[in-house]
Amino acid sequence: MDGFLIFLQSIRWQDVVDITLCSYILFRCYVIFRITNAFRILIGLAFLWIFQRLAVSIGLIVTSWVIQGITAVAALIIIVVFRNEIRSVFQVKNIKTLFWGLPQQPFHTPVQIIADSVMDLARKRIGALIVFPGKEDINEKIQNGILWDGAISKEMITSIFWEDNPVHDGAIIIEDDRIHEVGVILPLSHRQELPSYYGTRHRAAVGLAESTDSLIVVVSEERGTVQVVKGSTITPVLKKDDLEKHLQQHLGLVVKDPSGQKKEKIEIRIAAMVSVILITSVWLTIARGLDTLVTFEIPIEYMNRNPGMEILDASVNSIKIQLGGSGPLMRALRPEHVRVKIDLGKSVVGQNIYTITNENISLPPGIILKSFDPAVVEVTLDVPDKKDLPVQVDWTGKLPENLRMEKVTIEPSIVQIIGGKQLLKNITTVYTEKIPLESIQSSRTVIANLALSPASLKVAPGFKDKIAVECTVKDLSKNGQ
Repeated sequence: MDGFLIFLQSIRWQDVVDITLCSYILFRCYVIFRITNAFRILIGLAFLWIFQRLAVSIGLIVTSWVIQGITAVAALIIIVVFRNEIRSVFQVKNIKTLFWGLPQQPFHTPVQIIADSVMDLARKRIGALIVFPGKEDINEKIQNGILWDGAISKEMITSIFWEDNPVHDGAIIIEDDRIHEVGVILPLSHRQELPSYYGTRHRAAVGLAESTDSLIVVVSEERGTVQVVKGSTITPVLKKDDLEKHLQQHLGLVVKDPSGQKKEKIEIRIAAMVSVILITSVWLTIARGLDTLVTFEIPIEYMNRNPGMEILDASVNSIKIQLGGSGPLMRALRPEHVRVKIDLGKSVVGQNIYTITNENISLPPGIILKSFDPAVVEVTLDVPDKKDLPVQVDWTGKLPENLRMEKVTIEPSIVQIIGGKQLLKNITTVYTEKIPLESIQSSRTVIANLALSPASLKVAPGFKDKIAVECTVKDLSKNGQ
């Protein structure tokens, strides 16, 4: 129980937004693609992805590579083969339907008007060819269509197929409640078993039905008959009611009963729940299940320091931090993405002790702080001051036995040092760097740097940090002494 509470406390608001947004995107993809032929292929891709993750988790490296390659190729095939369906989904007049609600046809084809018009054309022995596209795109199959975009009416259909109309020999394309194109040329069928009395209209209807999922209505000019062609089936129609049933079934205009509508609502709710469960599972797998640990050495940043004080010393200059998170996040993590800050706003002159907490460590979203060391940092601050100090040479070793140091002159003999006031109070002399006496073989001048300790001490501007040490020695062996 305690572990579960700790887990709930570790969930950030970004994680909740992440799961909610991805779940809604997955749910919308289901809603808008569920009535398309590409939906089953998308389900297959989802299962392939699950199998690929399982293969990775149990160490089947080659299998995971193969499935990953198949998934990539299948995704490309979907885009190529079902591009027309995908395009039709996104080419909506109201962009709101992509993000909210169920996709519905805003207009219904007036089946009764069309059926009445077709039967009237048959009685008058006026030839006609009417195409009702299905889910597949037919633009690559038809030719020479003239954009019409006219409202459907009995008078309109009759006038288009009137023998004096220039486009009466071509087909018309009906989509929703509009006559989309007229004068369209359809591909002819080459089936040998078709009756010999079938003319160009019938062969064109059969040719398009063989290569697409469209429904085509043919009115014979010679015999005054009506036939419906879909797939490889040619069905004679004698009654207006029969034609209406064919059209309603093809266009999906059959009214659903209340139980069917209730079933659809239940299906949508189940899809929403499954989307949340799937995305949550993926999030747990990526963000929690595959935990990767890394350790960084992060320098400490001091903030809000009083300009009147300086940092003289600190117990450590960096913090060793161990971080955890999902593999993809940890691979993208760099030391510069992590910051350790200590607020010196309430610091005082002298030694200050700060306890490091999670609030001092800034991490990118999704990264978990596992541990850090040390947990305490000591920082010494002081007020800057200046002090004139005498310079003394730091000799090491001894002169050769035949030599004696007669005189040492230091230039400059006094330098001004800048440092903390408390620190300078305890310093009375500054030394040069070590000068070995063995190197003094004769009288000469040695240039030596100042050895300032601690490193926070500095030479004031206008004073030299290099000291000239003039050494005068006497050779005792030449004087017989």
